[in-house]
Parts: sequence; structure tokens; C-alpha cells
Amino acid sequence: MFTFTFYPMAVADLKYHDTTGQIIGCAMKVHRYFGPGFPEVVYKRALTIELDKIPLSYSLETERDIFYEDQMIGKRRLDLLVEQNILVELKALIEIDRSCFAQIINYLRVFNIQVGLLLNFGSASLQFKTSINTKQSVKSF
Repeated sequence: MFTFTFYPMAVADLKYHDTTGQIIGCAMKVHRYFGPGFPEVVYKRALTIELDKIPLSYSLETERDIFYEDQMIGKRRLDLLVEQNILVELKALIEIDRSCFAQIINYLRVFNIQVGLLLNFGSASLQFKTSINTKQSVKSF
């Protein structure tokens, strides 16, 4: 089970806020260019072009093992892993729902990643949500 809580904080208090801000800026540029309506892969490819310009290091479609009681039970692919510590999950949905939040929260916890950034290109305006893995729970802002 995961804990999903919203906490008011100043932007400067967020871990890696400079880097997540750069990623969001790149995503906004991509969204302004294409708008909603394309498949996720189009936005992902365009976003990597923008990340290369900054430059930020990233890996695409990183495959990670899922363990239960020290036994590997499956694998998942992460959309983007930026600077080895920021998980970026892309969506191209009209509206993001609780399952999108649950996915990124679980990935942060199971793969021990510090920061998650959920980007949704499918709405009229880019939607984004940052989550922080505090080891005890995942907090979203």
C-alpha cells in the first residue's frame, strides 16, 4: 500500500527543483509545439531533443526488475530516468487519474528513485505533478 499525501511547500524546498524545472520547461516547449492529440512516443522523442539541448543526462525505456521477498517476479520499463535520480513518466491522456499517480508512486518506492515527475501532454495545457520519495512515504506536490 502507498501513502499519497499533498503537502504545501515552497518550490525551493523540493529536492532537485532546478532540474525538474528544466524538464518541465522542455515539456512545455514540446506541448506548445504539438498541442494535445499525439501518441506518447511523439512527445517522448521531442522531449529528449529538448533535454539534449540543456544538456541533461537521461536514459530511455530503462528496464528494471521487480522483486518480492528477494525473488524477481517481473520487469517494468521506465519512460525516462533523468540524471539517474528523477523518474519522468509521460502520459498523453485527456485527463490523468489516480492510476497514473499510483504508478509513479509505486515506481519511486519499488525502484528506490528519489523524485518522480508525471507529465501529461494529452490535455489542452501541459499537466505535471512532482512526487518525492522520502523512504517512509511518497509525497506529491
